[in-house]
Amino acid sequence: MKLDLLYEVDVPKPWAKPHPYGQREAEQKAFAEALAQIKLADELGFRTVWCVEHHFREGRSHSPASEVLIGALSQATKNMRLGFGVTLMPFGFIHPARVAEKVATADILSGGRVEWGTGRSTPMEQIAFGVDREKSREQWEEAIRIVVGMWESEYFEYHSPTFDFPRRMVTPKPVQDPHPPVWMAATSKGSSAVAGSFGLGLLSFAIMQPIEKMAEHIRDYRAAQQKVTPLTRVVNNRVAAYTLVHCAESLAQCEANGIWDSVWWWYKNLAEFTLQWEFPHFSQTEKDQIFPLLRKHSEGDLDVKVFHEGDMIIVGSPDECMEKILRYESLGVEQLICYVQFGRLPHESIMKTIELLGTHVIPELDKREANAKTIPLT
Repeated sequence: MKLDLLYEVDVPKPWAKPHPYGQREAEQKAFAEALAQIKLADELGFRTVWCVEHHFREGRSHSPASEVLIGALSQATKNMRLGFGVTLMPFGFIHPARVAEKVATADILSGGRVEWGTGRSTPMEQIAFGVDREKSREQWEEAIRIVVGMWESEYFEYHSPTFDFPRRMVTPKPVQDPHPPVWMAATSKGSSAVAGSFGLGLLSFAIMQPIEKMAEHIRDYRAAQQKVTPLTRVVNNRVAAYTLVHCAESLAQCEANGIWDSVWWWYKNLAEFTLQWEFPHFSQTEKDQIFPLLRKHSEGDLDVKVFHEGDMIIVGSPDECMEKILRYESLGVEQLICYVQFGRLPHESIMKTIELLGTHVIPELDKREANAKTIPLT
């Protein structure tokens, strides 16, 4: 098990000053704090930092240009791998050549430390960019093939019914040969199997569902790998999952930091977003299953400690966090992506979370890994 970080750059409302000054001030503060937190994590042995690409997500995520943040981190860090978490691939979002260019540039600037996550996004973003939702899956797949072709060929051209590209030399080429590892964001049972069948890393999550459900997705992913038809020449068979993480000297200190209010803010925001933008596109079966839970989240009729008790989030002392982390490991998670900057948690408490995980949990995980490698095979 390795520990990663995830940054969406949450900028919760209400902002202290009227528009536009309050928004600008809050965003600048959030980015500055994120950089300081990631620099500390780089020193303490975290494996990867994943930077999202979200558009128009007011309050919840102000990170639409992950390549810019990753470019800055390529110079501000020395050890961590830098993950695009994820690049939105359907053609309406971006031309594949632009993806090839920006990811390869980041790989060069970081000395070959890039992890390339890919995805299709949600109706809210798809509609704004004119993405054909019904064709987003096939466009995602085709775009990956095109980008990889641009990296592996000196000159590249491509012609299909959906995309046409004349012969050009796409520059630069990535450091990693033939290209950075590719991942797929998968939030459903079917998506997990797709990632496994294509030989892509699985980016999953433990939020808004029992972690046993995540374990099912991982089993489907591993089963699909038995009949893998690689989408690229780099087969990536790793499983990463993200969840909210907050660590302090004790659970009481976590509570003093305002953890439950921040957890509630996060879940309420996600539930409201899902009801507004995702719910209209669900099947009736999905609506019947999901609506009661979403309504509780959005209306506040739910005790957020349920998520803590069900290990859907990781909160507590280093020992308590370690116990929960090992449960994720037992379910097949190889990289736990810690979402630490969320809600209104003070910057100092987030720095402390990173410090405690880096000085107590990561060394213990490394020790367990070293011990496992020394056990002789019988």
